[in-house]
Amino acid sequence: MSQKALLVIDLQNDYFAEGKFPLWNTEQTLSNIKAAINNANARNIPVIHIQHIADPAMGIAPFFNQGSHGAEIHHEIMALAPNSAVVIKSFADGFEKTTLEETLQKFAVDELLICGMMTQNCVTHTAISKAAEKYKVSILMDCTTTVNEMIHNIALHAVSTRVPLILSEQAFKSRPLME
Repeated sequence: MSQKALLVIDLQNDYFAEGKFPLWNTEQTLSNIKAAINNANARNIPVIHIQHIADPAMGIAPFFNQGSHGAEIHHEIMALAPNSAVVIKSFADGFEKTTLEETLQKFAVDELLICGMMTQNCVTHTAISKAAEKYKVSILMDCTTTVNEMIHNIALHAVSTRVPLILSEQAFKSRPLME
């Protein structure tokens, strides 16, 4: 039986209404991702947070600066998966110079369910990463967002030739609830 993991990419305060770079449709996306985390938790599927922290060697970034409130993972997401691994990244690709690969190996993962922010950047770059090729990868298309609906849809269409796009409810059908 395959071991899935839910990768929750960049669900960070700066992308929400009070943040430094608010995205489109964040409240619905947050709600959908919370439902996905609940589904993963109920099925004993590991949830892995991927958190972007701007490289301090590059100077002050527009957002996601180390130690800032904006760089913190949204409190509602952390509340649902407080003991989950947190992988820190400074590139769009969640595998690039991070501990993601080791974290996935620890859980014997062979299937990735990817969600998060931004669709055309960190979500797609992680999904099509060279390092992701050994996994069965899907993007939960109702659990991603970006700056606006058009860029979101263009990005999903572009990546769809390489990565299956599924609704979050489909992602959890193959594994029954834990008793």
